[in-house]
Amino acid sequence: MKNLNFSYLLDFYKNVLPDRTANMLDMYYNEDLSLSEIADNFGITRQGVRDLIKRGEEELLKLEERIGLIKKIEDLDKEIKEIKNFAKNKNYIEILDKLDKLSEILYL
Repeated sequence: MKNLNFSYLLDFYKNVLPDRTANMLDMYYNEDLSLSEIADNFGITRQGVRDLIKRGEEELLKLEERIGLIKKIEDLDKEIKEIKNFAKNKNYIEILDKLDKLSEILYL
């Protein structure tokens, strides 16, 4: 079963991966091609594709662990939603506190 989180990770870190690996991951997760179809496109074995995809997945996970872009975006999204709620209720001091929190997230 495909883990769609890799598609999301690929959106952020695709340019850091080797082109061949990034293209295979893109075909597998975003274009929903099978290992056999990808193997045919690259002229390699199905096992070769599987190995490259597994290495690419590991690299994506390592990148996210080190850099944490997805975590930061999730944190920002949460804070923005809270600011919108505060703005609806006109809680200006709470809005300022949340904006400080957003600044902390961005500049860590």
